[in-house]
Amino acid sequence: MIDTHAHLYLEQFRDDVEAVVTRAKAAGLQYVLLPNVDAGTTEALMTLVDKYPDFMIPMMGLHPCSVNTDYQQELDHIEALLKKHRFCAIGEIGIDLYWDATYMKEQERVFRVQLDWAVALGKPVVIHARDSFQEIFTILKDYKHKDLFGVFHSFTGGVEEVKQIKALGNFYFGINGIVTFKNSDLKYALSEIGIESLLLETDAPYLAPTPYRGRRNESAYLPMIRDAVANALNLKSADVAKITTGNAVRLFNLHTFI
Repeated sequence: MIDTHAHLYLEQFRDDVEAVVTRAKAAGLQYVLLPNVDAGTTEALMTLVDKYPDFMIPMMGLHPCSVNTDYQQELDHIEALLKKHRFCAIGEIGIDLYWDATYMKEQERVFRVQLDWAVALGKPVVIHARDSFQEIFTILKDYKHKDLFGVFHSFTGGVEEVKQIKALGNFYFGINGIVTFKNSDLKYALSEIGIESLLLETDAPYLAPTPYRGRRNESAYLPMIRDAVANALNLKSADVAKITTGNAVRLFNLHTFI
């Protein structure tokens, strides 16, 4: 299996990242993809990749929650790294209106800049969409014929959002521990998505699956997400692992990293 979205370079893992990696490998993970947050996290991210070059695969982008008035300085830092190193995706990027909508216009501007980078580089985008589906859809309509592709990470939408995303282009759906929550309706959207468009992710250290909800998440919990998806789609867990791994390899062109 591949954890397509985990922040294992954050300080929550500072004291035991070796054990976290050992548990992830024991759980059957082959690779972990690391999305960036902002200029303040790039060094830790790249250091972890250097430590585990056969297990960690980096992506690079500016998270919407880190966008404010100094966004150009942040973008310049990210762009410089994109020119120096190999990354599997532009991410994570997007719009987040859940925490603070103060810089919504700046978030939209930054999102467009990074979408342009993805198109120019031929790389997938990893989209963070929290309380912002319609704002993101409006922007993506401008890219419908520009060979943009990627994944809606930590997807929390319903059937209608799935239909709208599929109409916009070639996008996958990242499913994480939310699918295990009792109050989540996400399992009802899985049939509309279809296993051929699913990716498994943890978003560690956030969104730990049941029964670890509320604690620090880690990549070793990915099998719980796999099993919940298998149950919702009436598939074997082994088939979910195989298909979603193939999906990740194709989307992120992982053959060039493996």
